[in-house]
Order: sequence, then structure tokens, then C-alpha cells
Amino acid sequence: MAKQLDYHTIRAIFERFHAAEPEPKGELEHVNVYTLVVAVALSAQATDAGVNKATRELFKIADTPQKMLDLGLEGVTEHIKTIGLFRQKAKNVIKMSQILVDDYGGVVPNSRAALQSLPGVGRKTANVVLNMWWQQPAQAVDTHIFRFGNRSGVAPGKDVDAVERAIEDHIPADFQLHAHHWMILHGRYTCVARKPKCAGCLIRDLCMFEDKNL
Repeated sequence: MAKQLDYHTIRAIFERFHAAEPEPKGELEHVNVYTLVVAVALSAQATDAGVNKATRELFKIADTPQKMLDLGLEGVTEHIKTIGLFRQKAKNVIKMSQILVDDYGGVVPNSRAALQSLPGVGRKTANVVLNMWWQQPAQAVDTHIFRFGNRSGVAPGKDVDAVERAIEDHIPADFQLHAHHWMILHGRYTCVARKPKCAGCLIRDLCMFEDKNL
């Protein structure tokens, strides 16, 4: 775990991220907020590319909670069977859809607590949805962000909750909205797990990682 970087260094890092990609986007495909919730929930222990491949046809026929219920458990299972833990995830999608229809009139709620009350939706999923759909500066810490935060010193922490707090506490407010996407994309494509691509990293000189590749 690297030492926490100071304000000026963190600001310089995110100024570079912003210059390189002013409007970073999430890579999960969706057509509305309901399909976004489903896609993010399905992405646990799966790749975005794998989820997109599975949901592309699913969302064409089931883009609302009621349509998903009409498709049924077997139909959902068949569509997402290429995703890890697909049987449990299919059950969660059906349960979630039923609750949305029964308790929310088919409308996805937009508080973190209400989102987290849905089957298959944890804090990370709720934060992704709040950030991507409602433009709330919520920070969803996944393995890429956890690794990058600790390696670089941008947001070190012993667990995901500590990293989330470090992001909220230390990243300047004007970068909070897109911070999660900048970090996840950097962790996914540059600051990768086994052989980080330090030579081509745009924040190499600002990063605290001691074992940089040449």
C-alpha cells in the first residue's frame, strides 16, 4: 500500500485523466436505468464484455421489470448462461424485477438504500447506477480501482470501504463525478494486475508505485 498522495499531486493526476478523456463512459451496454441495474448486477465476477454479449439480445425483449417477469426464470437463465454464477444471478434478476413491480410501480428507485435492498444489488452496484444514471458522485470500488488506489497512492485503503472513503476525502470535488470511471479504465487497461504498463502510463511520474516497469 502506497502512502496517501497530497492534494496537488492528486489534482495533477486527474487533470491529466481529464485531458486524455474528458467524458469517460462505463462499458456496460444498457438502454435505460432498469437494464443498467441488471447489467451491473450481472457483472459481479464477470467481465463487462461477457455481460454485454449475454444481455444484448436479452435487453431487446426484456427492457422493463414486467417484460423480464414475462420472460420468466428459464428464459432469463438461457440468455445469461455464459456468465459466471448465471443460475443465482437469473434468480436475483427475477426477484428484483418482482420487487420493482410490486413495491415501486416498475420504476427503479434512486436512493442507495432502496437500491441495495434489491436482490443482487450491493453497495458497489448501487454506486455505479447512482453515478452513471443520476450523475451522483458515488464511488464504486472494484478490483481495478482498489489496485490502482493502493498502488498509486491516490486512494490507499485496507478494504473497499476504506478506498471509497479515501476517494471521497482526497479527490477534488470537480473530479468526483468521473473519478470512478477514470480509475476503473486506468486499472483495466494500464495499471493491470500482473504486468502494469508503466512505460506508457500518463501519470508515471506522479504515481507512488515502487515496482514500476521500465
